[in-house]
Amino acid sequence: MKPGQDTHDPKGLIREAYRIPGITSAQCRTIFMDWALGLPEAQEPRASLRALLARHGDGAPDHPMTQVLRDGLGGGIAPRRRGGWRARREQ
Repeated sequence: MKPGQDTHDPKGLIREAYRIPGITSAQCRTIFMDWALGLPEAQEPRASLRALLARHGDGAPDHPMTQVLRDGLGGGIAPRRRGGWRARREQ
């Protein structure tokens, strides 16, 4: 499939990540961020992640991009930041 034809991977970034020999987890996270920022606003990212995992992840379970996609689907959101001015104010 050519870039622009795939609604789940419009730029073909995820597809290409799976083709790069020796790609690292850090590189996959950078590609994932670019992919996420490039999705149209109306696009449901979780549906796209499920489709991409089914397409690429099943055949490459040990690929670092597969883990990044799983993490994205799992909602691996960082814990809320704690601190700031409220933590420093006198009580």
